[in-house]
Amino acid sequence: MKKLIVNCPNCSKQHDYYQSKPWSPFCSQRCHLIDLGAWASEEHRIKGQSISSVEEAQENSEHSLY
Repeated sequence: MKKLIVNCPNCSKQHDYYQSKPWSPFCSQRCHLIDLGAWASEEHRIKGQSISSVEEAQENSEHSLY
């Protein structure tokens, strides 16, 4: 099997993507869990409308149909 050397998005350590398969693209379970924790604590976010703005827009469009 070929090696694909990549950098861990958390610690930047180089590792073989295929050898660390359960945690890819991370080099280890530790880096995987650190990233998961960052998402859970909302340190990482995807930009977009807040949920309340989307719900309001849906309610307004539903009322305008009747």
